[in-house]
Amino acid sequence: MDIQEIRSQFPILTSTVYGKPLIYLDNAATSQAPESVVESIREAYTTRRANVHRGVHCLSQKATDAMEAGRHAAARFINAPSDDEVIFTRGTTESINLVAASYGQLLSEGDEVILTVMEHHSNIVPWQLLRSRRGIVIKVVPMLPDGTLDLDAYRGLFTPRTRMVSVCHASNVLGTVNPIREMADIAHSHGAVICVDGAQGVPHTRVDVQQLGCDFYSFSAHKMYGPTGIGILWGRRDLLEAMPPYQGGGEMIGHVTFENTTWAELPFKFEAGTPDYVGAAAFSQAVEFMEHTGIEAIADHEHRLLEYATGRMLDEIPDMRIFGTAPNKCAVISFLIGNAHHYDTGMLLDKLGIAVRTGHHCAQPLMAALGIEGTVRVSFAAYNTVEEVDAFMKALHRIAPMLN
Repeated sequence: MDIQEIRSQFPILTSTVYGKPLIYLDNAATSQAPESVVESIREAYTTRRANVHRGVHCLSQKATDAMEAGRHAAARFINAPSDDEVIFTRGTTESINLVAASYGQLLSEGDEVILTVMEHHSNIVPWQLLRSRRGIVIKVVPMLPDGTLDLDAYRGLFTPRTRMVSVCHASNVLGTVNPIREMADIAHSHGAVICVDGAQGVPHTRVDVQQLGCDFYSFSAHKMYGPTGIGILWGRRDLLEAMPPYQGGGEMIGHVTFENTTWAELPFKFEAGTPDYVGAAAFSQAVEFMEHTGIEAIADHEHRLLEYATGRMLDEIPDMRIFGTAPNKCAVISFLIGNAHHYDTGMLLDKLGIAVRTGHHCAQPLMAALGIEGTVRVSFAAYNTVEEVDAFMKALHRIAPMLN
């Protein structure tokens, strides 16, 4: 990878913070977008701003073609069997809510949903809402000391009433990459389906939903160099066809009378209202960036940064505590320096131009299991460099004595 050529596509990386060069290490929250994505948005608003799928005029047809090209790019990116199984949403959160609300209507009181202790709130709260409506039972997979899931405990949670497993592909706190194929095979052997939160999976590894063996897979564009406010839900056709619509309105209907309404075919059955056709088109540019750069090359580069930074942090900073030491990790490091508050560490790093994330990272049950309130989180992307890690380490050396 030509890192400098990649960085040249992201003008924001040349900016400064408090007079210091920006070092952006908050990619697990939102990655930066290359110029091609920004240009796609500008082009959409200046050359083809018109409602999609409904107009016979030229602008509408151009907008429709661009949106559907984005859908095709998403399907190809995750090796979905069909474009029709790819549903545009506002992001991973809405995708999981769609599954919980829609597939959840097929569940009965006493049916069980298995989650894990490392889930983001977006993969906890929708199921709690379903529990309040349908009386389902939620079970939770614990983890081992290194931050991997306890698969023996996972196997032991299944009963004849287990209907769903919903699990993150990778933890946004620990970086742990979960064995989705193995978990899917176990779930299917018990007649359950598996829903995967891929928000932290897609940016860091090649995803093939057919090889993973999952039944639903969701992710957000803004974590993979794309625009904000748009995401994907992929689902198996037979499941999507069996599910009732999530929302009602235009676009998702076949025929409407006051007595009865029929639904549109997939994927439009789940896309009520005017979609974000601008974001959908720009999404395809994010896919193009990742494919042109090389998904495996990005993963290898990020892994080298992960190992380099982890080694130096543990070797050089007294009282360094890193949470999540699984052998298979994506490019995320959550840490604390002694008993220093994560917020103080993050604020001091910010004054030195280094953007990190602090807090519970929308994973409070995981923090409770770790016995802490929050962490400082560093997360890498394709455009980060060894020199930036060196600058980060220099900053840690400077602030660590202030924190103790």
